Amino acid sequence: MASRNLQQVNNPNSANAASPQPQNVNSPADPSEVTETAAPPPRDRSPADTEPHEMTVNLKNFRRPGEKTFTQRCRLFVGNLPSDMTEDDFKKMFSKYGEAKEVFINRDRGFGFIRLETRTLAEIAKAELDGTMLGNRPIRIRFATHGAALTVRNLSPVVSNELLEQAFSQFGPVERAVMVVDDRGRATGKGIVEFANKPAARKALDRCTDGALLLTMSPRPVIIEPTEQFDDEDGLPEKLLQKSAQYHKEREQQPRFAQPGTFEFEYSSRWKALDEMEKQQREQVERNIQEAKEKLEAEMEAAKHEHQLMMMRQDLMRRQEELRRLEELRNQELQKRKQIEMRHEEERRRREEDMIRHREQLDVRRQPEGFKPSFMESREQEMRMNEMGSRGAINMGDSFNPVAAVSSNPSQMGLAGRVGAMGPEGSSNMGTPLIPDNGVMNSSICSEGALAAAAGGDTKHRASFPAP
Repeated sequence: MASRNLQQVNNPNSANAASPQPQNVNSPADPSEVTETAAPPPRDRSPADTEPHEMTVNLKNFRRPGEKTFTQRCRLFVGNLPSDMTEDDFKKMFSKYGEAKEVFINRDRGFGFIRLETRTLAEIAKAELDGTMLGNRPIRIRFATHGAALTVRNLSPVVSNELLEQAFSQFGPVERAVMVVDDRGRATGKGIVEFANKPAARKALDRCTDGALLLTMSPRPVIIEPTEQFDDEDGLPEKLLQKSAQYHKEREQQPRFAQPGTFEFEYSSRWKALDEMEKQQREQVERNIQEAKEKLEAEMEAAKHEHQLMMMRQDLMRRQEELRRLEELRNQELQKRKQIEMRHEEERRRREEDMIRHREQLDVRRQPEGFKPSFMESREQEMRMNEMGSRGAINMGDSFNPVAAVSSNPSQMGLAGRVGAMGPEGSSNMGTPLIPDNGVMNSSICSEGALAAAAGGDTKHRASFPAP
């Protein structure tokens, strides 16, 4: 189909090529087919219109959006080449199908390889040039075997083409990654990954064989194996069969049905029984594998939940240990704060004591300068000390005698004061003592008495000290 359509486009003697305007060729849904736009209705042609015009094709129309170019899927194997074929002639033969790369010719063995821009152009070139005569021999064109393709099995139904390409891009450049689906578009659990070179494919095969590559959340590793190449497009034509003795022997009879009761029918039945047994055993093996997969998935889910519980326990224990450690740090911080507060309180108390001591020292230093008793006050203090004697402390507040106060005789007043100051037991009962038990004289009382004596010398003023 593609060869016939392309011949219609490039054939200069075609009836549709009479129009001087070029025809537009669009990329069809099927890459192996190339359709041509409808030709204009026939009309009366002038002699000038009968001249042949060659059609031109825009090669960009044969490129799909986002399609990668010059991949190994665009690589053609050309066999049965003449021994005098040069590389320039080989390129010229494929020049009308666009730019070509990786041109290789083995003249001794008569084959070569060429890589075109897109898969569609390679299919068109294969369909048009396969079987053409070149140097009195027909050339044979096939798609070259993809040596860097891998088959991926055990895939989850949620894996897409993009995820498959993303997962295998870590091993090298990926030209094509596709998930194999059935006729309803459901995933079959298989995929094909085609790398740009063989080292990347070998690296992916070794890494996935030694380790476990996971594509999803489930611990379900992918299984990698080299892709077995099949040519299901051309098959084996009659002209390519070798006409050997076995060929002639087997082809003596035409296709037919075996008649019941004959030798052919008996052994045909036995072949069919063997095939049925193989089918049953395959089905049994598939059922066993399916049951084993389901059991493994159930165990995996249970182990997954157990693992999650264990991780949660470990996380809880870790959090508790962290809380305990934080509590210890908090207690240590509180103890440090208490120690710091106690230290500050002690320093504050020490500073207050130092301030009080300093203030007392200042008072002591300031007292001799601000208080200087006169000679009369000193004399009066000595007299009172002599009068006290061995009778103990004298209470100057209780020694006030009104009778002696009104008397004009100072001597009688002094005597009355001394007699009235004595108690029934002969001890002093005069209020606050002038000299306490510690031997220190009350300076306030002495100073007031001395001032009164100095002012007038009157015994009445000298005896009237304030009560304690």
